[in-house]
Amino acid sequence: MTAPLLSVKEVRLFERKITLRLPFRFGVVTLREAPQAFVRCRIQLADGREGWGLSAELMVPKWFDKNPDLTNEQNFDQLRKALTLYSHAIQSSAANTAFGHYAGLYDVHLKAGEEAALNPLAASFGPALIDRAVLDALCRLEDISFEEAVRNNLPGIRPETLLPEFSGFAMPQFLAELKSATELHARHTVGLIDPLVASDQDPSDRVGDGLPETLEEVIATYGHTYFKIKVGGDLKADIDRLKNIARVLDKSSAPYMATLDGNEQYENVDGVIELLKAMASEQGLKRLLESILFLEQPIHRSHALERDVAPLAAFMPVIIDESDADLDSFTAARSTGYAGVSSKNCKGFYKSLINLARCRMFSETDGRRYFMSAEDLTCQAGVGVQQDLALVALLGLEHVERNGHHYVNGMAGAGDREQTAFLEAHPDLYERVNGRVCTRIKNGKLSVASLNCSGFGTAAEPDWKAMQEMSLAP
Repeated sequence: MTAPLLSVKEVRLFERKITLRLPFRFGVVTLREAPQAFVRCRIQLADGREGWGLSAELMVPKWFDKNPDLTNEQNFDQLRKALTLYSHAIQSSAANTAFGHYAGLYDVHLKAGEEAALNPLAASFGPALIDRAVLDALCRLEDISFEEAVRNNLPGIRPETLLPEFSGFAMPQFLAELKSATELHARHTVGLIDPLVASDQDPSDRVGDGLPETLEEVIATYGHTYFKIKVGGDLKADIDRLKNIARVLDKSSAPYMATLDGNEQYENVDGVIELLKAMASEQGLKRLLESILFLEQPIHRSHALERDVAPLAAFMPVIIDESDADLDSFTAARSTGYAGVSSKNCKGFYKSLINLARCRMFSETDGRRYFMSAEDLTCQAGVGVQQDLALVALLGLEHVERNGHHYVNGMAGAGDREQTAFLEAHPDLYERVNGRVCTRIKNGKLSVASLNCSGFGTAAEPDWKAMQEMSLAP
């Protein structure tokens, strides 16, 4: 399939306020509300055909930029700025392939972001959403799914134009071998202040919306066997909480798997090793420790790639997440002992595909296993979670962190007509709970077969008229 040239004729930016049903504590922030960004993009092909595409992502504060001097609203404005900068750039660009737009603007956009005081991770929010909307439009025009588009390289993905290391790599063959899964394990996030059992909650704090609130209730309702556990860098507090979590998980004799997320709360490797040794010395943590698949981004991004993590990797594999700021990050992480990198649609799906290919190249070259994990940024039911799941399914990953369905009551902020449209278009992924359309998880798994539809993972559209046009604060 030949990658067509296209021009981006119009980009429209919207947002919708999202209020969480439960506070979500990770790293240095307790999230209670945030806007969700939506993109509509109109493209034109060389033959004159035009079509619209879409994307969505929650604008989470204190993840892209953890500067404590910035308010949440300033963090939101950073992401709005990233979208605005890339929107102007791509509409001013000459016709190119979908990937060609991304590659041609990559350095230009990072430089523009730097001039606007945006770090590379925050700046990447712009292309991450708009490139996704561009490919969605292209898929719809050609009436093919995201899987078909990538496997046939409809976007024209040529990483060698940006990264010389790919000059001898058969990217078209690599893409053609990808095949989407029809179901995925949902890895449940256990936040730092999440109630674990009923006694952790005062009755007056109960939300009472029909969805589970404690970890015990979550397991009973969804049947999770995969978990992602946050640690906060305070050894005693972490060990005490991990023991309480283990008591809940160990109640079942069925096997479970877990990952640990440090969220940049450690200054060095020694502090993380101290945590793992303390866990090993606790009999009550034996099963939990044996279940851990990998450790995610324990060391602060400012120096995470400057420190040798080989002593830590001797305990378990370590991956980068927040340190995955640009296309060179995974390569730098490899040289300091990291074994993997996260996939998040908020960082860009082209980056995920490139890094998955790197996992294969690095594994063959180094004779050790490099891997990719699927992590969440509180993806919301609807366009956001569907496009992320479509990507994860194609990457061949068996499990994905999911937390948007837990901290937010279904399609919060969306009207009933919009909710019904998504439920009818994707009945395997959603169900109604007390009148609200919510993500459906059964036996710990998400069914994603319906995402293999025309476009990038969604056969329904939001109610654009009910949204607020995005504008930058003065």
